[in-house]
Amino acid sequence: MDILKIRDAADVEQAVQAALADERPLEIIGHGSKRAIGQTQAADAVLDLSALDAVVSYEPNELLLTVGAGAPLADVLSLIDSKNQHFAFEPMNPARLLGTGDDAGTIGGMLASGLAGPRRVKDGGARDHLLGAHAVSGFGETFKTGGKVVKNVTGYDLCKLLCGSWGTLAVMTEVTLKVMPRPESQRTLVLRGLDDLAAVRAMTAALGSPYDVSGAAHLPAAVLRHPDSGMAGVGDGRALTLLRLEGIDASVKHRAGSLTAALASHGAVDGLDDDASAGLWQAVRDVTPFAAIGAFGAWPVWRIVCPPAAGGRLGEALAADTGGAVLYDWGGGLIWVALPGADDARAALVRGRAEAAGGHAMLIRAPQSLRDATDVFHPQQSGVAALTRRVKHSFDPKDIFNRGRMTRGTTP
Repeated sequence: MDILKIRDAADVEQAVQAALADERPLEIIGHGSKRAIGQTQAADAVLDLSALDAVVSYEPNELLLTVGAGAPLADVLSLIDSKNQHFAFEPMNPARLLGTGDDAGTIGGMLASGLAGPRRVKDGGARDHLLGAHAVSGFGETFKTGGKVVKNVTGYDLCKLLCGSWGTLAVMTEVTLKVMPRPESQRTLVLRGLDDLAAVRAMTAALGSPYDVSGAAHLPAAVLRHPDSGMAGVGDGRALTLLRLEGIDASVKHRAGSLTAALASHGAVDGLDDDASAGLWQAVRDVTPFAAIGAFGAWPVWRIVCPPAAGGRLGEALAADTGGAVLYDWGGGLIWVALPGADDARAALVRGRAEAAGGHAMLIRAPQSLRDATDVFHPQQSGVAALTRRVKHSFDPKDIFNRGRMTRGTTP
């Protein structure tokens, strides 16, 4: 397969125009760190955006960052960390989950996948922090959406569509993101030994409290029993329910005391300091207990989004009926499920249960043969699917970009 290494945004436009003329589908990549997610693509060439790695502008005082879509995420995080700032939505690094090395990918991949971490329950996802973008459509035309201020949108907010589109709508070349001050302090409150249903009740109470909880996760005992879980030294063989508080030190201490008292009916509460807390939440963010080199590495992994109130019952039932393992984030609204191998990754069971709970399920990790036989993304209802096709056609009428990545069975 040809690899088209572009130098700048003008090259991207020319490459897309040439692909249109030849009716040649393109696979869009930055570092390729997420290529193992999605259906097998029908592409004749790879459009490599890694050269679009410049920091166009960074204004720490204005909380604004403009970078090329191919900028390495690790480098950008290091840059904003030097100014004591961060991306509030905690972009997930799926490298350990997928077994793809240590590369966290690019800014464009971060936005195209839209995978956010535990703080999403408080600060929203990637799409809520993308202010503007330059991109090339499937018509071979460069367009700009958004800008450099928060309240700048009239008409359609195309940034929201580009985030989470997995590169199927347009090729982003430059993006402007909102950054936020890094919290001065963080503290994690821990309840031990709760079952899944009790844990969801405790997390719901904490998130509904006035104490500004920025993370709520539950790790059943089964995912903590292995030394490669990323939770070494935290657990004592019992399940952990984690609640994170962030802010200035005095506020964190005060809120931690108040929340501890408010949760007294849910069990005894203890706490972790900043260093232990940061490592723990990184492991939750990146689903380290299900890492490809770990105890659950041979099992397919599902990502289920559902109403938090239904999360405990859904996860508990899936684990009991399959012998699998679960991890809860977003107060039970996001469930990671590792299931023992099956020809279809138990897709009918997982999706049937997720739909019954008002949610949807995505097969985030599986061998290519299994992904070829199973819908990776949750099948859409007919009305939504028709709307999705119209949006796709409006951006990319000849289906040039990442053909087949989100829909099984798409052919050139």
